[in-house]
Order: sequence, then C-alpha cells, then structure tokens
Amino acid sequence: MTTFIIGLVVLLIGGALYGRLCEKAFRPDSRETPAVRLNDGIDFVPMKKWKNALIELLNIAGTGPILGPIQGILFGPIAFVTIPVGCVIGGALHDYMCGMISVRNDGAQMPSLIRKYLGKYAYPLYNVFVCLTMLLVGTVFIYTPGDLFITQILGTDNGAANPVVWIVYGAIFAYYIIATLFPIDKIIGKIYPFFGALLVLSAVGVFVGLFVKGYPLDNIWTTGVAGIHPEGFHFIPVFFVTVACGIVSGFHSTQSTLISRTISSEKEGRATFYNMMIVEGLIAMIWAAAAMGVMKLGLADAQTSPTDIVGVVANNLLGSVGGMIAVIGIIVLPITSGDTALRSLRLIIAEAAKIDQSKKVNRLGISIIIFAVVAVILLFAKLNAGGFNVLWRYFAWANQTIAVFAFAMITVYMMRHKQPFIMALIPGMFYMFVISSFILNAAIGFNLPWSVSYTIAGILTAAYAAAIIRCGVSSKTQLQK
Repeated sequence: MTTFIIGLVVLLIGGALYGRLCEKAFRPDSRETPAVRLNDGIDFVPMKKWKNALIELLNIAGTGPILGPIQGILFGPIAFVTIPVGCVIGGALHDYMCGMISVRNDGAQMPSLIRKYLGKYAYPLYNVFVCLTMLLVGTVFIYTPGDLFITQILGTDNGAANPVVWIVYGAIFAYYIIATLFPIDKIIGKIYPFFGALLVLSAVGVFVGLFVKGYPLDNIWTTGVAGIHPEGFHFIPVFFVTVACGIVSGFHSTQSTLISRTISSEKEGRATFYNMMIVEGLIAMIWAAAAMGVMKLGLADAQTSPTDIVGVVANNLLGSVGGMIAVIGIIVLPITSGDTALRSLRLIIAEAAKIDQSKKVNRLGISIIIFAVVAVILLFAKLNAGGFNVLWRYFAWANQTIAVFAFAMITVYMMRHKQPFIMALIPGMFYMFVISSFILNAAIGFNLPWSVSYTIAGILTAAYAAAIIRCGVSSKTQLQK
C-alpha cells in the first residue's frame, strides 16, 4: 500500500508543480480565444470553465484508464510509479500544449498543426494514422461499453448470435451519430454533467473501498523493480502501450484541440487540459490498485478478463447497488470518448477537404462515410475469432504513434517561441522508442527478436530527435527572415 500512496503523492503534488511550470513556459494571456472570436454556434461555442474541464475529462477517459491499468498491474507495483511520473511529465504536458497551441492557431485541429509545424511531408503520414486511430477509437468504444452493459448490467451472453448485442450496439451507434452531427453545446454540453457525476461517484467509491476493505497491495521494494510479467512480456515497450490512456495517449491531442474551440480564456487551459489528465492518471492508479487487490485476495487472476475484473472489483468493494453504479460509470467513460472521437474525425476530414461545417448537409455527408466504415470494422471485430484482440492491438499502437507526432509538433512550436523544448523532446523520444520496438517485435508487426528490435528502435529514436531539432532550427530561421 505504501508504494501506491507514494505514487498518489507524486501524481497530485507533482502535477500541481509541473502544471504551473508548463503554464509558465507557454505564457497564456488575455487575448480573445477562438470560441469568442469565431463563434459559429456549432463547434466554436464559448462554454463555462467547469463544463469545459468536465467534457475534456470525459472525452479522454475511455476504458483505457481502467482496462489498461488492470492489464498493466500484472507487471507489479512498478505501475504505481510509472503511471504518475509518466502522466505528470508526459501525458498532461502533451494534452495541455496541444490544446493551447490549437487556441493560438484559431482552434486548428491536429492535422493542420502538424502541417504548420512539421511540414508538408509529415502531414499526409499523420493524417493516415490519426484517421485510423479515430475510427478504431470509435469502434472500440462501441464494442467495450456495449459488452460491459450486456454482461454486467443485463447479465446475458455477449456472443454475436445474441440479438441483444446488436440492439445495444445499435443504441450506442445512434447516440454517436446524434452527438457527431449536432452543435457541441446542445448534446454533449447538456448530458455530460450527469455522466460526470457517475464517473466521479464510481471512482471515489472504488478509492474509498480500497482502504475500507484493506486491499493488500505489493510494494516495489518487496517485489523488485524488474516489472516481470507472468507471460514474459517486456516492460518496455509493452507496459507503455498497454497503459496508454493512463500515461500518454495520442488520442487526447484530438480532444484537446476540440475543446480549444470552447474555452473563453487562455488562462483556463491548465485546469481544462493539464489537470484533467492528472485526474485520468488518478483513475488509472485507483483501478490498478483495485485489480492488484482482487488478484492478491484470489478473487481474480492473470487469466481473468479485464471486463470481468471490473465486475469483481465493483461488487466486492461497493456491494450490489454501489457496484451497479460503478459499472454504469465505467460504461459511460468509453461512450463519452467515442462520441467526440468521431466528432473530431468529422472536423479533421472537413478541415483537410475545406468543407464548411455550418451546413447540415455537409456534416451529414461526412458522417455517413465515417459511420459506414465504423460499422464494417465493428462487424469484423465481433464476427471473427480473435477479431477484437487484433483491433485492440492496432488501436493501442496507432494511439501512441500519433502521440509521437504530437510531441514533435510541440517541440518545434516551443523552439520557435523560445520555450524550454526539452520538456516535449524527451517524452517524444521515449515514445518513439516504445512504438518502434513494439511494432518491430510484435506478431502484428515485423516479429523480430528483441535484440534486433531494440537496436533498430534506438537508431530510429536518434533519427527522430535529429529531424525534430533540424525542423525547429529551420523554422526559427525562417521566422527571423
């Protein structure tokens, strides 16, 4: 339990201090934000500070900070150290800077920021990855909340032959269509406070239950720091891909740029972007601890599926009624990420193709294409044995890949504006090594030996750093001319 508590202290106090440092580096001021200056009543809409923060949290907190840490804790209590440290100096910085850079660029979405700061060659490559990621996020966040609802709430089989499965999927699908098409303050802005209450209630309930029930948690000094997984997975990179949404997630950059169009003051940025990632890190810590506790008590083991562990934790800590509320809160998380993922994809496509989104027919045309593709991917994942496992692995890797692009963009921006760019360069290099070594070794990638994968990943990481610095220096030179 001591390692867990130390991790919480690092997360909360470290987040408060490093968040101020990030804000000081960016230097927010009193200029008009895009929400005020470009208000169109659809996507550019000023909203209250608390509502922006809550929507940002619900946008970024899908099943990742729950299912990821449940799998990641199999590496041992080292997760209680790496989650808070990575969240403070990596994930929260990533989310804050992407959101604030978007604010300074008229609410531009990530592809436009990539083109502006990394150049025309990085732009099409990034577009491929970000569109793929958004489609996979939308699909995963229909599949996982749907299955949780079917198994944990309805208590029935989630096999493809059960017609209830397709009814539940269809209901989530229909909500996503509505949330994608309508003005952000009419649907998302109205229902998210209720969803937020469920989220907070479930997280607080599980956190309190850890201490009331006295869950046994290992300490890092008793198990060692090697991070040995029962199936022999390497801590680097597998842990950092698995626990993406609790540490660093490229998907978050697309959500920060979405909310950049609704904040009324730049000075709201730290509370909205940085602090909400710290809250997500807290959720990840709580569920990592809960998963370790039920495994130590023998209520689950390494073979128990993460979704089943969710039910075990909720019922054991909170009882039948409280457990039901907690599970509903967890079901809400992916739904409130999937809707804005597909909304972001609509904006990304519209921005790239220069399609006016103030007209309903234009919004509908893009949305039809998006949802048709999502439907095909969902059918593949559900109807094929192992289909979802393939979907999840590609989703996780693509998610971290767009984070590497985001860190590169942030680094160049900071170089351009004479800010301490090392803050973004170092986590970007680390994740370049993570995604490279993972895809080089993984069966869904090149299936190379670890020694070869690590060597090539090291070379690619050095090349990544050199290319970013060169891009930043070139960018500064052009500005001075």
